[in-house]
Amino acid sequence: MKAAVVTEFKAPLQIQDLPRPEPGTNEILVRIETSGICHTDIHAAHGDWPVKPTPPFIPGHEAVGIIEALGPGDTGRHVGERVALAWLGKACGHCDYCVSGWETLCEQQENTGYSINGGYAEYALADGRYAVPVPEGVSAFDAAPLTCAGVTTYKAIKMARVRPAERIAIFGIGGLGHLALQYARIVGGIVIGVDVEQAKLELATSLGADHVVNARTSDPVEQIKRLGGADVAVALAAAPRSFEQAYQSLRRGGRLVCVALPADGNMAVPIFETVLFGISIIGSIVGTRQDLAEVFQLHKAGRTKVIATGCKLDDINACFDDVLAGKVPARLVLEF
Repeated sequence: MKAAVVTEFKAPLQIQDLPRPEPGTNEILVRIETSGICHTDIHAAHGDWPVKPTPPFIPGHEAVGIIEALGPGDTGRHVGERVALAWLGKACGHCDYCVSGWETLCEQQENTGYSINGGYAEYALADGRYAVPVPEGVSAFDAAPLTCAGVTTYKAIKMARVRPAERIAIFGIGGLGHLALQYARIVGGIVIGVDVEQAKLELATSLGADHVVNARTSDPVEQIKRLGGADVAVALAAAPRSFEQAYQSLRRGGRLVCVALPADGNMAVPIFETVLFGISIIGSIVGTRQDLAEVFQLHKAGRTKVIATGCKLDDINACFDDVLAGKVPARLVLEF
């Protein structure tokens, strides 16, 4: 099978011909149809984070495909079924986190495209218990970005406990942000889109943003304060400065939801204002299998729109360059 492989950090990915893997206990063999390109894949390939993957490995945690074979064990999946392979590749299933609905916090979890091979390949293995069925009416192309960008921002809006008519500032309108603003609108939020690229602000407006702020040509904190301040700010841009601006844009009682993971992962938080103004800082990490199932149902019902461009595996390094240069309107999706 053809696969894009990280052989060493910060080096270009290599297109290799590898043996098709065979499924073991509780595993399924999935013929990949589509695989979204997430900034996390670039962080993985560059070894940016404290806990690093081990080369060689195959990135990709927005993979969607058809099950072609089953290993021993009853996982509830069947041959011919379309499934999504998300960031949560598998968890222990019995710790406090797993049994209380927080499987994404499991300390024994393994992550697709990071600690286990992912979807930048014609075939991938997955634990069938953690593969999420893609319902009829949701295309493989749309399902790929929903598998991470969708479920991550859906969870972030859930974590923010948004009330109708609250102002929600989305910092970073891209693969995640264009979906975050749609989920914010679904729950009744008044949405403010913030970005440094005018084209992305135009995208935000086309998707229903009530206000947009160009953080390159104006001070986003000042602009949002003029609107009354944000009740919720969702930090999706991979830059610590944008996290600080998101915090500063909040009104009293506001909630900052931290989602992006910059390589330089520190932000300054003033203790005085946090305490006296009753500010909450919330970390939100992807979403559970149930969250992803809900994301697919919302999309099937026509409540969300995926903005993405197709590309080919052979062009993966050019795709990474485009993402880093900010040239991608929302999401790139590998099509096999």
